[in-house]
Amino acid sequence: MSKLSVKIGRLKLRNPIMLAAGILSNGPLLKQAALAGAGAVVTKSLTVEKREGSNTPAVIGVRGGFLNNIGIANPGYIDFLSYDLPIAKEGGVPVIVSVAGFSENEFVKICGAADDYGADAVELNLSCPNVKRGGLEFGREPEVVKRIVRRVKDNVTIPVFVKLGLTDRLVEVGESAQKAGADGVVAINTITGMAIDVHTRSPILSEIYGGLSGPAIHPIALRCVHQLHKRLSIPIVGCGGVETWEDAVEFILAGATAVQVGSAIAVKGLSIFKEICRGIEKYLENLGLKNISAIEKLRV
Repeated sequence: MSKLSVKIGRLKLRNPIMLAAGILSNGPLLKQAALAGAGAVVTKSLTVEKREGSNTPAVIGVRGGFLNNIGIANPGYIDFLSYDLPIAKEGGVPVIVSVAGFSENEFVKICGAADDYGADAVELNLSCPNVKRGGLEFGREPEVVKRIVRRVKDNVTIPVFVKLGLTDRLVEVGESAQKAGADGVVAINTITGMAIDVHTRSPILSEIYGGLSGPAIHPIALRCVHQLHKRLSIPIVGCGGVETWEDAVEFILAGATAVQVGSAIAVKGLSIFKEICRGIEKYLENLGLKNISAIEKLRV
């Protein structure tokens, strides 16, 4: 798979197909994804305190994907980093810790611990509500993003990636992350949606709203990656609705260096990593390209 190897910042990946955050919850499952062919794996988002998550139903299927409101369920950062991270690293690929803070200090605290415990990188989940700002998502304010990234960078030695949510200031937020020293951005997070049971006339999700993922958001995510690529010089990781090798190549043609797969695992299982890689290899052969980096010259 050497022809598929890529670098995102300082991270070397054997292939560009990564496991997205929030899909597999523990070390053994992350290890399985790595052994199944993922180029890197991203953990569930970790918080300072243990979180039980939302009541059921928290995940439902909808046309074009899934709606979820898991409530950032996780065992707390210390438990995960001390027990699950070492197991995940046995998979032999970079393990990126997703970090969800409810204050700037919490982002710094968890990222510092992830570095100390041996994570290969951190991914900042900035879709968390900023308590000091009345619940406004951190990722919607460019200056706040810049401040968080700068503080984290000052406290860790590993690469720092920023996961961007859909906002009308997406490019501005991406530029702020870059100016603060981010090693790359991930675009995009889920998009807030809703489903109603017409018979009971009530919301289906226990928390009413949830994040929409899957094929329905792919064209939107693709547009976001394309816009970011035109303005940023740091690596971009495409995320949103990837189910086939064509979906992955679309992201690369739009400007992504790597691609994350999430919801499709629920449909296709872990075999999707090798399936997508085989498809990309065949695509390169058909175009007479020696390696995946050659696609960069063909970008839209």
